[in-house]
Amino acid sequence: MEPAERHEDGGGLAALSRPARVVVAIAVTALSLAVAVHVGMVFLQTAPPNTVSKRYGETIQAYALPELERNWKLFAPNPLQQNIAVHARATVTKGDGATERTGWVNLTAMDGAAIRHNPVPSHVQQNELRRGWEFFANHHDDKGQPVGMRGELSERYVKRIVMRRFGPELNGGSVERIQVRSATTRVQAPPWSDERVDTKPVYRTYPWWHVSSEDLPGGDK
Repeated sequence: MEPAERHEDGGGLAALSRPARVVVAIAVTALSLAVAVHVGMVFLQTAPPNTVSKRYGETIQAYALPELERNWKLFAPNPLQQNIAVHARATVTKGDGATERTGWVNLTAMDGAAIRHNPVPSHVQQNELRRGWEFFANHHDDKGQPVGMRGELSERYVKRIVMRRFGPELNGGSVERIQVRSATTRVQAPPWSDERVDTKPVYRTYPWWHVSSEDLPGGDK
């Protein structure tokens, strides 16, 4: 007798049914398109002005900012020579109806303490507040008013960052309003330089903001 023929099932996509292969093909195509769009948007946001970026500039910026923004400050011939700290305070309402204003809290110092001596600090600790504040400051005028849609977006973004730090209750009361300010301090000149630098902080305070449920973590769900 001849030995029975051996049949081996094929592996991979060949082992799937036709409907399953169609679903996999659609998923791979959609993923490839999403990756291509993402890479293209980030490239156009970083690249020098060109025909495409000029025509679709608003769409590109809306996609990239603030989380995916890139710039060339690392290679600037005259890098920033000042430190900017973000402070926040709140007005809280106690159970008896009395209101109280908290002191200023240095949010930047909180991030610095979390990063210092940490060999693997998180991306949030390093960049969330810093990049969020840059986005906010670049889209507010000298009177602290938001400029356009991005100004309003940056304001909501900073409010949520602050409320993530404060929480809905602070100092035994419910947070009703918050206020932010920047403290800009010039970097001290090196010992070998004869340059005189005034290292006294310069503060810029913005108007009070009322807090709503949308400003709390998970408030948009």
